[in-house]
Amino acid sequence: MIRAVADRAFLPTKSLLENVGNMVILTGRTLISAVRPPYSYGGEFAGQFMFALRLCWFPLLISTVAFGYEAPGLQAANFLTLFGALDRLGGFFVLASIREFAPFVDAIVLAGVAGTAITADLGARKIREELDALQVLGVDPVKSLVVPRFLALMLVTGLFDIYALLFGIFGGILATLVNHAPIGPFFITLFNNADTINLWGSVLKTTLFGAIIAIVCCYKGMTASGGAEGVGRAVNQAVVIAFLGIFAFNYAFTQTLLATHPEVVTIPK
Repeated sequence: MIRAVADRAFLPTKSLLENVGNMVILTGRTLISAVRPPYSYGGEFAGQFMFALRLCWFPLLISTVAFGYEAPGLQAANFLTLFGALDRLGGFFVLASIREFAPFVDAIVLAGVAGTAITADLGARKIREELDALQVLGVDPVKSLVVPRFLALMLVTGLFDIYALLFGIFGGILATLVNHAPIGPFFITLFNNADTINLWGSVLKTTLFGAIIAIVCCYKGMTASGGAEGVGRAVNQAVVIAFLGIFAFNYAFTQTLLATHPEVVTIPK
């Protein structure tokens, strides 16, 4: 009886560890399949890249402008105005938008839009037994389906980070104009504090966010079961697990970046 209670209590933890382990294995298989010839996934990669680009550009535009205007824009501007330091808003955007907000909004939009579409697509193929049919025909589903989605999401997420940065900063410009302040000091403090470390760190982190989203969504789609209801359940689980993975990885990445580049810890000038 005690063992049964213990098994039931630790069942969620056991399931989580099994899922994480299987995702790590899938990541290794994906990386090996990506570099091992033949490279027959070019057409699928281009199709998935354009699919994610077409699906996500407008939601990301709206989200980054709104988020940049509201969170680090208006709220930080109201706080800085109390101290007569509204001209430091551009420097704050280096800390807020470039390092954190733009990558997070980018990853959330990609996971919620492209990631769910990938999970639903692969889940439907799994339910229809198309993945089993590919294996019977000698076609590796990882190389033909996972690798192009993995590479496409990494590339489009990294590119969208630049897109998110630009429109996020545009939200800061709107906040500056709303507070009837000149634009010049905003750009001066922005460029004084923006450097290559912050930029490449943001792009690299967001690219790896795309890898996490792709692996999680492909895994949940390829292991879906239970018909249409199971596909919907896999989509919900994929989004939640992707967000948790992004938050955990962001903590580790940020701590590593700050430890290896202590100069980025300095207070904005």
